[in-house]
Amino acid sequence: MRTAILTISDRASRGDYEDRGGPAIEAWLKRTVTTPMEIERIIIPDGFETVRDTLIALCDEKSFDMVLTTGGTGPAPRDLTTEATQAVLSKELPGFGELMRRTSLDYVATAILSRQTAGIRGKTFILNLPGSPASIDVCLTAVFAAVPYCLDLIGAGYIETDPAVLKAHRPGR
Repeated sequence: MRTAILTISDRASRGDYEDRGGPAIEAWLKRTVTTPMEIERIIIPDGFETVRDTLIALCDEKSFDMVLTTGGTGPAPRDLTTEATQAVLSKELPGFGELMRRTSLDYVATAILSRQTAGIRGKTFILNLPGSPASIDVCLTAVFAAVPYCLDLIGAGYIETDPAVLKAHRPGR
């Protein structure tokens, strides 16, 4: 199982700001997923072309099973992660974004400004996450139970979760 964690931030890519989102995603995965997983963390600047081209390379050239992004999903002019993600998807799965926003609203009123989405490109599942470590935890906990079955359906790598942390949902099990 190969997973890419893509941090999208002008400041983090320049070294002006410590990437906290990427490490938060990796820690969450290591706490939750029991299947051996190869994880690669990448930091790139904001921008439609940069994000689009990196996602295409991670899916088509490097054949990652899952790409989790953090950052660039707000309303600011440089926040173009959602648009770049939508441009590369063969199928969008908007329910992921809907559930993340709904769950996040229980914690912060600004969750309605979030524009996360998810979908597939070939045999790769892509999920946009917020930049805040606390929000990453809330969002992954809300949606990840559906991810293992999604990976099964698209022919990506197989993963299991620790049911004491989060029980994966696979119909018929």
